Amino acid sequence: MALSLNQHSTFSGRSGPVLVVVADGVGIADSTESNAVAQASTPTLDALVDSPFSAQLAAHGTAVGLPTDEDMGNSEVGHNAIGAGRIFAQGAKLVNQALETGTIYDSNVWRDAVSHGQSGTMHFIGLHSDGNVHSHIDHLEQLITQAVKEGVKRIRVHILLDGRDTPPRSALTYIDRTEAFLTSVSTASDADVRIGSGGGRMTITMDRYEADWEMVERGYNCHTHGIGRPFTSAQDAVETLYEESDLGDQYLEQFVIVDETGKPVGRIHDGDTVLVFNFRGDRAIEISQAFENEEFAVFDRGNHPNVFYAGMLQYDGDLLVPKNYLVDPPLIERTMGEYLAEMGVPSFAISETQKFGHVTYFWNGNRSGYIDEEIETYVEIPSDNVPFDEAPAMKAQEITDATIELLRSGNFRYGRVNYANGDMVGHTGNLEAAITAMETVDDCVRQLIKTVDELGGILIYTSDHGNADKMFTETSDGVRVPMTSHTLAPVPFVIYDPENKNEYELVPPTDAGLSHIASTTLNLLGFQEPEDYQPSLLKFQ
Repeated sequence: MALSLNQHSTFSGRSGPVLVVVADGVGIADSTESNAVAQASTPTLDALVDSPFSAQLAAHGTAVGLPTDEDMGNSEVGHNAIGAGRIFAQGAKLVNQALETGTIYDSNVWRDAVSHGQSGTMHFIGLHSDGNVHSHIDHLEQLITQAVKEGVKRIRVHILLDGRDTPPRSALTYIDRTEAFLTSVSTASDADVRIGSGGGRMTITMDRYEADWEMVERGYNCHTHGIGRPFTSAQDAVETLYEESDLGDQYLEQFVIVDETGKPVGRIHDGDTVLVFNFRGDRAIEISQAFENEEFAVFDRGNHPNVFYAGMLQYDGDLLVPKNYLVDPPLIERTMGEYLAEMGVPSFAISETQKFGHVTYFWNGNRSGYIDEEIETYVEIPSDNVPFDEAPAMKAQEITDATIELLRSGNFRYGRVNYANGDMVGHTGNLEAAITAMETVDDCVRQLIKTVDELGGILIYTSDHGNADKMFTETSDGVRVPMTSHTLAPVPFVIYDPENKNEYELVPPTDAGLSHIASTTLNLLGFQEPEDYQPSLLKFQ
């Protein structure tokens, strides 16, 4: 069915373009020493947030489709909500529902996974924490319990240490819990259930957007072939690695668990089952391709085993990665981008590699590629493969230069841009680097405002979730502990429109969230929003 929008009854838009700027990971919080957003010198952003056309939006929990308001938002669900204009049940909530109802075990995929596990080994790979951003340890335990109940006798767990959505050095908490759980499962049955390998999430396996395939190669070889530093237990591995450096969990090197003869206990063989229990897609796509693609030239997989492979969800619905999955992802149709393409509105999307998929794939409702290549332009600025706190400016200036060129071309009515700095540098826990990151973003937004002003357009400034707004916590004795996770902070929403002569005012409802941005943007482009979208934040005269 063709999509169409009605022209707005009182507002036809400006002569210039509408530009949506997402400062990723920039929340609004109290001005404390740990708040890099507040500590940075950001005259441009301060002026925006202090303007009359400024509001705060919810960017976590139920406002973005997560199970509870205790759940931190993330870039994926945030950009889904911004682009879709509605709230859809997201990964964790979908998995929770499937586990609660038991429907996850009724699928052919689960039955095939168990069947292969009964004759071989069932392997579980995923982020080992309760951060509830990529995965949850509860899901892992429920799947293992059901697999053993259905007759699987040999299970290996390959753990990816978090320290990003959880405290930086919290891995032993989760390892102790899992070891106790596996012991209870083994005691109650005759199943052989053990941890097989592991490593930090930013060292192995969980790369995204093809930024560092060597991460995936290290993880694949570790989990599959048992290549890594040998230890007799995961606890021994982490304790030793803690003693040798001050690195957080996410950066710890890969390790394999070996038996008394020094042989890895968790190698993957022909006929085994491999299940990735992450529900979030971006950092599960590449390892999925490494396991299931018959033709694979990115790295040498060695003696690649023929396994039954499945993901918790399908991580890319257009590329069909993976082919087998346990829970259907949210069906997000009729996104803002689809409506604008159907109405012939020329648009662009731009970011660097680390967030390129967010302003394209996630913004478009988990859809790869263009909606209409004839009127859309997507620009990816390659990210540098260096620690983000060593280069906190990242590619912000390059993004800005390219955006200004796109705006001045006169070819586009609408554009969207993502600055990754607040999120990616925020995840390092380095306060000074995050302050520099925010000052970089401030200067870049200043340049964009100047350009939009020259062109008679409108700039919308917002974010997708908090992160840089809280860079550390303090213990009872005053010791600072770096905080590398997202936050529950609301995010800014500001309209810069110097030509506004009381044509509209910003009147956000009490439940204003990211999903209200789409309708607001459509209004500023001169369109009436679809009836089932979350309402606009604007009241027109």
